Amino acid sequence: MTTDAVAPAAERLVEAAFALFEERGYDDTTVDDIAARAGVGRTTFFRHYGSKEAVIFPAHDGLLDRIAARLDAAATATIDLAVVEAARIVLRHYVGEGDRARQRYRLITSVPALRDRELAGQRQYQRLFAGRLRDRWDDADAGLRAELVAAGVVAAHNHVLRGWLRGDVTDPEAALDHAMSYVLAQATGDVETTTSVVVVQSRRSAAEVADTVRRALEH
Repeated sequence: MTTDAVAPAAERLVEAAFALFEERGYDDTTVDDIAARAGVGRTTFFRHYGSKEAVIFPAHDGLLDRIAARLDAAATATIDLAVVEAARIVLRHYVGEGDRARQRYRLITSVPALRDRELAGQRQYQRLFAGRLRDRWDDADAGLRAELVAAGVVAAHNHVLRGWLRGDVTDPEAALDHAMSYVLAQATGDVETTTSVVVVQSRRSAAEVADTVRRALEH
């Protein structure tokens, strides 16, 4: 992006904000400072962003809309594929930002208010995935399964993204596929109860042994 005057005000505000945060620090930069650097007024800032925290995550709502559209387009039989592709939408966005994503990461790790904002955003992603995944099962535990898998999807994405941001992951898309394979194993696995039978020698009658086993199982 560019800070040139022809750039949209929303983009200029983001550019100005990140530049000032790098120069002065997050706490020492005000909304008025950002607006002035972007060449707009305070009113224009709040027309685009509701707070100083919001300018750090300018694409959040758009990403939620794109994820919802991908999930809504999937049939129940293809929801697993849709979940992986929806997670990839977010990953590709942040990887595509390059240094901007790394700037954000540095800010989030050092500013508690931004960590809180990030966590709130992650909860929105998780609710979105869980809401669509509930249709995947038709048993009494569908809601629980959906919540568990949705939490895993978000955790897998974050694990890969942070690895890339730190320079530990060189192929984030391959890493995401690998991480999501673990998450989807939870979705495809059936919860079953198993019974173990132990055969032993005993001088008791079959009826006595059966009665002993029955009483043990009741406890």
